[in-house]
Amino acid sequence: QVHVVESGGGLVQSGGSLRLSCVGHGSIFKIYTVGWYRQAPGQQRELVATVTSGGSSIVVDSVKGRFTISRDNAKNTVYLQMNSLKPEDTALYYCNLKFLNTYDYWGQGTQVTVSS
Repeated sequence: QVHVVESGGGLVQSGGSLRLSCVGHGSIFKIYTVGWYRQAPGQQRELVATVTSGGSSIVVDSVKGRFTISRDNAKNTVYLQMNSLKPEDTALYYCNLKFLNTYDYWGQGTQVTVSS
């Protein structure tokens, strides 16, 4: 069992930056693929970025050039650096840890609100 905790959300003006953190407690963190997802009110949860156990990462087109995902296995932590934030980035951001499509853990989310 892995306990996933997100932090770093908040209220920021358009054009501002935030760094989200995702900490995984209770297992061998480095084996997991870690993803950041977001869900805006009335919309489905969508993928934002992922980083594999080997360090390969992707970000979706809507945030490419603005968001960066990285991991520090020594700290059991994955970061999502978000720059040039837009009001449409407003959502509840979730962290997911996945291994072999069998072990699948979610956090409770951290709210990001971008004012125009």
